[in-house]
Order: sequence, then structure tokens, then C-alpha cells
Amino acid sequence: MKIQPLHELRQVTGWEEFFRHGEGFLNTAARAQSKGVQAFTPEILYNLIAMAIEKFIMAALMRCGELPYNHTMADLVAAMEQVFPGKMGEIGEGLLKMDQYQDICDLDGFKISPPQMKEIPAMLELAERLRRLVAGLTDRDGQAAPTGRVS
Repeated sequence: MKIQPLHELRQVTGWEEFFRHGEGFLNTAARAQSKGVQAFTPEILYNLIAMAIEKFIMAALMRCGELPYNHTMADLVAAMEQVFPGKMGEIGEGLLKMDQYQDICDLDGFKISPPQMKEIPAMLELAERLRRLVAGLTDRDGQAAPTGRVS
């Protein structure tokens, strides 16, 4: 029996919910930043934006029946480039730069460097650009249109 890649079989269910959650995280961060809500520090805003980004990417990949190897920005960008070659461009570069603020995968080398508030608007714009990209990665039937796949 021939084994077929998952993306040829079906979508991973629940991708719509991931996309909606991404919009919720992004909207919360954008509103808090625009209103200057003191409780939302740059670190909290960064984490809300990062959660939105992760949800948007997961939604796009799940629509194609794919999942990333891990959930670091580097792995998320790599998975998107494999499934949608050439689509990430500057967005992918910006997402990779966001990894500089938190390196929390290695317990011995654990490092958090919170961004400055002046950096948050660019992160919000980056996340919004990703949201629009993911929303547009559909074909005429409203299904994701993958051009590659995660191996």
C-alpha cells in the first residue's frame, strides 16, 4: 500500500478556529497599544502578537493538512516556505527577527529580552500583513492552495 502525504488526504480540522483566535490576539494587542493601556507592557504585547502569528501560521498549515516541526518562529517560517514557497518574503524575515526577544527552548540558555514599546507598532503591522497573506492563500473554492509541502 502506498503511503500518501497528509495534505493529499484532508485538512486538519479546526483551522478556522485557529485563524479566529489569531485575529483575537492581534485585535487585543492592537487595541491595547493604541489606547496606551498600562497593564499591557511591551513584553505582554509582544507575546500577544507572537500568539497571533503562531495561530495564523497554524491555520494556513492546517488547511493544507500540514503541521510544523516545532513552534519557534524559525520552524513556523520554514514550514510556511515549504508549503507556500516564495510567499513569506519580507514577512518571514521579520518573523525571524522576532525570535531575538525570546530564546526559551533551551533551559540552560534561557533568555528573554523584552522589546521597547516603540518596536510594537512594527510588530503589529507585521502580524497584520501575515493575517492578510494567510487569508489570501485560498483558491476559487475557498480551500488553501498549497504549492509545496512539509516533508
